[in-house]
Amino acid sequence: MRDVIRPEVVAKLEELPSRPGCYLFRGRAGEVLYVGKAKSLRARVRSYFQEGTGDDRFFVPLLRKVVHDVETVVTATAKEAAILENSLIKQYQPRYNVKLRDDKEFLSLRIDVAHAWPRVDVVRRPKNDGAKYFGPYHTATAARRSLHLVNKHFQLRTCTDQELTSRKRPCLQHQIKRCAAPCVYPVDAGWYGDQVRAVELFLAGRHDELTRELKGKMRDAAGSSEFELAAIYRDQLRAVEATREQQRVVQTGAALDVSQDVVGLHREGDLAEIVVLYVRSGRLMDTANFSFAGAEIESVELIGAFLAQHYATREEGGAEPPDEILLPIVPEAVEGVEELLGERRGKRVEILRPQRGPRAHLVQMATDNALHAYQQKRRASEDMDARLEQLRQRLRLPTVPRHIECCDISHLGGGDTVGAIVAMVDGAPASRKYKWFHVRGVAEGDDYGAMYQVLARRFRRAKVAANAAAATYGDVEGQEPGPGDDEWDLPDLFVVDGGKGQLAVALSASRDLGLHQLPIVALAKEKDYESGPVVDRVYLPGQKNAIELREHSASMFFLARARDEAHRFANKARERAGTKRRMRSGVEDLRGIGPALKKELLRTLGSLRAIEAADDAALLAVPGFTKRHLTALRKLIPVPRADVT
Repeated sequence: MRDVIRPEVVAKLEELPSRPGCYLFRGRAGEVLYVGKAKSLRARVRSYFQEGTGDDRFFVPLLRKVVHDVETVVTATAKEAAILENSLIKQYQPRYNVKLRDDKEFLSLRIDVAHAWPRVDVVRRPKNDGAKYFGPYHTATAARRSLHLVNKHFQLRTCTDQELTSRKRPCLQHQIKRCAAPCVYPVDAGWYGDQVRAVELFLAGRHDELTRELKGKMRDAAGSSEFELAAIYRDQLRAVEATREQQRVVQTGAALDVSQDVVGLHREGDLAEIVVLYVRSGRLMDTANFSFAGAEIESVELIGAFLAQHYATREEGGAEPPDEILLPIVPEAVEGVEELLGERRGKRVEILRPQRGPRAHLVQMATDNALHAYQQKRRASEDMDARLEQLRQRLRLPTVPRHIECCDISHLGGGDTVGAIVAMVDGAPASRKYKWFHVRGVAEGDDYGAMYQVLARRFRRAKVAANAAAATYGDVEGQEPGPGDDEWDLPDLFVVDGGKGQLAVALSASRDLGLHQLPIVALAKEKDYESGPVVDRVYLPGQKNAIELREHSASMFFLARARDEAHRFANKARERAGTKRRMRSGVEDLRGIGPALKKELLRTLGSLRAIEAADDAALLAVPGFTKRHLTALRKLIPVPRADVT
């Protein structure tokens, strides 16, 4: 099939240098489709266009169709190639390069060792500020569980710096023996420093070293008849031992303080699952799973992309590289990756592909875990498909409702009215699609009018976005919308909280905009009879009587979850709007005066009441206030009358 490769690409393949660097595959419009690195650009890039390589590169057959140009950038070393590849991927966001996570930073724990009385903070984006960071933790639960153990057993302060300096008496944490209260009591700085070191060892997983130190301190305290202090060390020792018991020994005879991250990979087609085992001194400390859909690149490229993103810089929320990274496949230009990670860590990092022995056993364990995680998620996906199909049949929908949206209106005594729309994708909340609207121009307490306004605004945005997408992408063959183009996509099912009235309003809002095919239902809580139990009923368009869904059925689960989430989000939005209104100054309503001048008016005169009482001379004395501003102000606030004595 070599004859279908474009001549300009063939010409460049013949001229590639045998040097390290990065390569970019470009499409018809010049867009970057894929970025990769190589220690030999000639060998690596040419391999993509050779027949019978026997690899699993699922996107290679597409190259001959989509690649219109090849661009290479030569670097001096493999390390520079790794750095450049990461930069180019961030710059171009290529379609075929996989993303480890959706622009979210994992949680880390931070200890500011330069502070006189350090504490443990939870942060999302570490900085190069001299503090010590532990993590990142791959679930918020794991991070907060570790923080809870630290706060419970090691007596570090939990208050903020402002509270530390302003507190006059100790808080509850001191009363329950969880803080030494350096805010008000003369705490020994040396003892507090020992507590900080113990926490660092605990969070770093160096439990053997911490255990030895705690045992020694407990004996010394008991020998000095400091039994209360000895009891503190005893409780800390028990906490460490309890944590160790929960950790599985996976490698006996492991070297002390050797840290290993073991990567396992399982893939089927363009679906891949990566599992990382975090092994410290032979003990399994934690695991993390990463799923990839649409991973059309070969496995060696996938592993390389994973390493680059998982061990990104501290500012990007990357994990701390360990002593050893054990892999099932060695990526291209691994020497440069080793050098780069070692530089970030400040200590040597080895990337190994073990063939036999304990390390190979760990890699196989990680691979088995990847297979297990993949099978679990596939079963969960299949189960979700069946439950969504049940909902489709029950509500007689034209398609499976993978994307469900629900609307709710919230107000406080008729004021601060907001409308909230939440989204669920494949049964799970999709918070990036949540929207809320501040309702204006509707009579207080008019829920129908508020709902019509909110839905009309939401549906109108969907039509505008659809028209824009068609104009942008409709005439380009094979072109797909870019990221974010689906923000206003219409759902497979729209749910409104309420009964027949709310359903009629929703149908009116959609049909007024020509959306006659959008499935809409209403979910209402109603009584069977006057003194009967409250049940959920679903109202369908064109059907007089509601249908009842079993309380614990899959269909009711999806609808009730969407309704409850919409109610929660609507109340949160209403509280936010109310807070903004209460905190808003009446000065902001003064038209014809800019924000800076409004601040200056308040700074000089003190309040809106003082502005209303000020005469022309007092107003013109405000810095920046001119006769033009005075004319605009007097249209709103007349000249105050002089007091009659």
